[in-house]
Amino acid sequence: MAEKLNDKVSVFPAGAQKAFLEEVEQAFTIDRIAQICDCSTRTIRDWRREKFPMRYLALKRLCAVRKIPIPREVTIRSRYAHVRVAGLLGAQATIQKYGRVPVDEMYRKIRWQEWWDTNGQHKDSPLFRTKQVYFPEHSETFAEFMGIMLGDGGLSERQVFITLHHIDDLQYSLFVRNLMAHLFKVRPRMYHQPRKSVNSVVISRSALVQFLHREGLPVGNKVRQEADVPTWIKKNKKYSLACVRGLVDTDGSIFTHRYTVNGKQYSYTKLGFTSRSAPLRRSVAHILEKLGMSPRISGYDVRLDSIDDLKRYFSIVGSHNPKHLKRYGK
Repeated sequence: MAEKLNDKVSVFPAGAQKAFLEEVEQAFTIDRIAQICDCSTRTIRDWRREKFPMRYLALKRLCAVRKIPIPREVTIRSRYAHVRVAGLLGAQATIQKYGRVPVDEMYRKIRWQEWWDTNGQHKDSPLFRTKQVYFPEHSETFAEFMGIMLGDGGLSERQVFITLHHIDDLQYSLFVRNLMAHLFKVRPRMYHQPRKSVNSVVISRSALVQFLHREGLPVGNKVRQEADVPTWIKKNKKYSLACVRGLVDTDGSIFTHRYTVNGKQYSYTKLGFTSRSAPLRRSVAHILEKLGMSPRISGYDVRLDSIDDLKRYFSIVGSHNPKHLKRYGK
């Protein structure tokens, strides 16, 4: 019986539900009312604001505890009465568009395509308008962004995204979001994916994807397409330096190499950049050489082994990733 009553709601005239609950609150605390109604205090507050109609069972219990009859002006209706109305409206709209309620999915798709070809695509709807985005000129800031994209970024058909560790790179992800907002005059979205331990910084603009592709970034798998530093960056020393900073801040690491010789322990701090794209590894090594360092390519890594090279790197190239700065400082 209680289950059936729970499917009913009490419809008060405007303002009457609020007045009823305010009167009840003069006799009981809101916690006590919630206990009687078997719901949360938040639900009671929503009812008092008349955000939703009260459950009939809750009204019946309150009236029983207060020993008063259910107010005469209250009408009782099904909790899901609006669903039937919404269903009828949806059916009417479907019949108007397709001629009948489709029972065949293929038939529905064919009719939708007919509607789109003759009518839908010609409508001036905000859903179909290309969203505005700013295309920056070549600069050190833009070159650093290109390095970040070649490191932990990617392009799909409609999205520009950069994926970073949700804890180690949290501060850096905020820097990346602000950098993208500054360059493209669009505020990126940040999506936290705790199961994958990542934060993704995303801009959804097809026009921006096309622009970045023209500037030298591949759409899709970077390794398979052998991604490399774009020519316009390689030709400019400042741009090359900024691009390497973006690459190392994303796909680089500062680590301590420890080993023992004749019973004596040694430890050195080194820098490594990792990429499965051979052209990209060669370009990074070449840029570092032109900056006066002695990089070494080992497997998928480009390394700076000497303390002098490490100091020179942080003096000339630097880093915007707090994780790297902290490790280098130690």
